[in-house]
Amino acid sequence: MHTHTGKPPLCAITRRQFLQTAATACSSLAFARTVSAKKPKLRLGYLPITDATPLLVAHGLGYFSQEGLDVERPVMVRSWNILTESFMANKFDITHMLFPIPIWMRFKQNLPVRVLAWDHTNGSAVTVRGDSPIQNFSDLGGKQVAVPSWYSMHNLVLQLGLKTRGLTPVIQPQSAPVKPHEVNLFILPPPDMPAALLGSKVDAFIVADPFNALAELRFNARIMRYTGDIWKNHPCCVIVAAQPFIDQHPVVVQKAVNAIIRAQAWCRKNPRETAHLLSRDGERYLPVPEEVLLKVFEPPDPAQLVHPHWDVPRIDFQPFPFPSATRFIIEQMKTTRVEGDTAFLTALDAGQATRDLVDDRFVLKAMDETGGMAPFCDCNMTFPYEREETVEIT
Repeated sequence: MHTHTGKPPLCAITRRQFLQTAATACSSLAFARTVSAKKPKLRLGYLPITDATPLLVAHGLGYFSQEGLDVERPVMVRSWNILTESFMANKFDITHMLFPIPIWMRFKQNLPVRVLAWDHTNGSAVTVRGDSPIQNFSDLGGKQVAVPSWYSMHNLVLQLGLKTRGLTPVIQPQSAPVKPHEVNLFILPPPDMPAALLGSKVDAFIVADPFNALAELRFNARIMRYTGDIWKNHPCCVIVAAQPFIDQHPVVVQKAVNAIIRAQAWCRKNPRETAHLLSRDGERYLPVPEEVLLKVFEPPDPAQLVHPHWDVPRIDFQPFPFPSATRFIIEQMKTTRVEGDTAFLTALDAGQATRDLVDDRFVLKAMDETGGMAPFCDCNMTFPYEREETVEIT
């Protein structure tokens, strides 16, 4: 499997210098709203999770400003539903978004959203209480499990694990009895998951950090399985923009992608500084202390891994949107249980849908200017923009 990475030209910043850096359901008509030809003030939205790291670091280190962009401080919202609706209502120009959500937006809602780049890889886990007997997917039979969105990598990966163990995902009221071979799934906003676990309202949850790390440190919770230990270096959140915005402001989009990729490379070289910047002890982008984020940006304990030989970080950053991964997501979503009508997925040709959804022009140009794939991985550079997906539940 080939993985990929990229270097920013300004990543040789000292910790002292870093600490001194100041943080300087709608129709397609919403997307088609006329935008001034004048260079816009860029509006960014995000959830308080480490998936948003590149957007936040690009803002915090002034990379957007260095690209000549006028960017408001990113706006934090609590749930994927709110972020999705806000983006569809044209309140944000660029956001991070769970990868399957743009699939639903483009092919179910007929909204011209485009995926510009990957925002991060891995970064999520299945978490249970510290005293729970749940050790693996087989033990989730008869349990209640929270997911952050139906159209999420979390729901997809969780159901892969359940089906491999002969369990049936169901969606029903929590008050209804769950049969031993069933697992009841329901939606919770990520910030609500640790407290729900502590209060025994859920038996497990699958979500992005820092909420797994927060539950570990504050509530004595335990990681059952890291998602990157199931699907090696999988995408989770992607960078998205609407086609009309891209068409009217291609230079702005290119500069924004440049800044985000520089931030990704900087984060890979400066994990501890990244944790500080994001935390409420730093620039307060995320409402958690630095110690929680340090746990996210440190390597996972090999004893917690089924595949330690993969050498997969707890969270990582790689911007290139591998077509093989997009095709895999589309095919898997066809058999992933969600609420609502999914007939649109059945009709999708994964290859054509990948081409329609992903616009990699900007990320390729940005990577060409910052060292290509080399800064993002120690991998075979013969075919840097191709890879095979590695998925192993066992």
